[in-house]
Amino acid sequence: MTVIRHVIVHGRVQGVGFRAFVEDEAVARGLQGWVRNRREGTVEAVFKGDADVVADMIEACRRGPYSARVDALDQRDGDAADFKPHRAGELFSVLPTA
Repeated sequence: MTVIRHVIVHGRVQGVGFRAFVEDEAVARGLQGWVRNRREGTVEAVFKGDADVVADMIEACRRGPYSARVDALDQRDGDAADFKPHRAGELFSVLPTA
């Protein structure tokens, strides 16, 4: 079953390679979606794919790359509007800061 999940990761998640980590992990899992920094210091991402694979990806985000510190991860069901920032023609997009 295909799902869309929207996540926001809190902690030391900017300036530590978190977006690149998310992109690499998502592409390795064959997920569609996007990731971006938020001005308030969080990282936001949307993942679209098989429910089990998306759940595994969210667990990877809870760990993050070696230099990150994840304090909290908020998640909710996503929809087509959440997925819309994804760039056409890309499996997974790294977007500008919002």
